[in-house]
Amino acid sequence: MTEVDLSTVRAALEAERDRLRIGLKEGIVAPGPMTYGSQAAAASQVFEQQRDLALRDRNAQHLEQVETALARLTEGTFGSCVRCGRPIAPERLDVLPWAAYCIDCQRLVGRGG
Repeated sequence: MTEVDLSTVRAALEAERDRLRIGLKEGIVAPGPMTYGSQAAAASQVFEQQRDLALRDRNAQHLEQVETALARLTEGTFGSCVRCGRPIAPERLDVLPWAAYCIDCQRLVGRGG
């Protein structure tokens, strides 16, 4: 099992936070005026806007996870499962430094448990 380098984790989380904040500042383009016979263009514009809104919501949720992980780093609780308190596998934190749950608890939470 490998050890987690907290300074590397902090740098990765801060970079991810900055990337997400920049992305969330970008506006979503509203559909332009419709003209007769442009149903296909209108449908494409609505689809793109809905996609952008969904991605924005997902990025806002992800930003919250990243900021919460940074708070756990500051509090000294980073790397412990917020549900059961057991250590989160370093390999999991290498891939998902914002992970709040150990893999067993993530399975339960993912199922609504």
